[in-house]
Amino acid sequence: MVGRLGPLRHIHAGALHVAFHESGPADGPPVLLMHGFPYDVQAYAEVAPILAAKGCRVVVPYLRGFGPTTFLNADTPRSGEQAALGADVLALLDALAIPRAVLAGYDWGGTAACVAAVLWPERCVGLVSLNGYKIQDLTIAQQPATPEMERRWWYQYYFHGERGRAGLTVNRQALCKLLWQLWSPTWAFDDATYARSAAAFDNPDFVEVVIHSYRHRFGLVDGDPTYAPLQSQLAKMPPVTVASVTLDGSDDGVMGPPNSVSHDHHFTGPYEHRVIAGVGHNLPQEMPVAFADAVLTLVRGGTFLASA
Repeated sequence: MVGRLGPLRHIHAGALHVAFHESGPADGPPVLLMHGFPYDVQAYAEVAPILAAKGCRVVVPYLRGFGPTTFLNADTPRSGEQAALGADVLALLDALAIPRAVLAGYDWGGTAACVAAVLWPERCVGLVSLNGYKIQDLTIAQQPATPEMERRWWYQYYFHGERGRAGLTVNRQALCKLLWQLWSPTWAFDDATYARSAAAFDNPDFVEVVIHSYRHRFGLVDGDPTYAPLQSQLAKMPPVTVASVTLDGSDDGVMGPPNSVSHDHHFTGPYEHRVIAGVGHNLPQEMPVAFADAVLTLVRGGTFLASA
């Protein structure tokens, strides 16, 4: 629930007026928790209190295009590209005067955390990422995946056409609910749970940001020139050098095992991968204790770090 996330606050950060929830002691180890698409901050309604109770300063922002987060300038491109998501993380750290933090996320939030971790490792204490290394390699965007993965990514191809844009516009609630069901087939969420997150999809920039994201990663549209230098760095697929814990849900209907591939070679720092049984794609909401434990491993500097 929203109240468990801490009070809602707002701050100017880069191109955005970011809405975020904050809980825990102000002088605690900072942790940023980033949600994915089509989800929102409610994914961390149980994770945040666990971390706050352990003394962490927990910040849970709405990503660009979601909830009360808005663009400061009407002329700013409504980009959903990976470089923009990562830059938003850095801008929020700067705005909140947080020198370093544990960055944790899944789906789009995992991409945002990974991008920030590789581009600005000095600002990242450690990384928690669902589905491993989440930086998109645009050079292979037109190479086919396995037929099973192509089937799972149908929604991305749907968004490539104007029919998909119209479908997301007029059917966003039903479409996003379907994705929840397909991606977390063993999670018995109720209508009220979905409705609490679905309200975030009414953001006026939601459709444009989502459509741009799924077209840009396939090379179908240009990115925002502001982020071109960052995208050039990401094109080199830089390694994650910070301490990292990656997660997969065993029942993930879009990215997880047995269809996920090993990302070990992308992690050159202390690293651990965990598969969480009986969990789908929305791991922090489905299994909050497991997600919180991964974060606390990095906050505490767990045993795997000592042996690295």
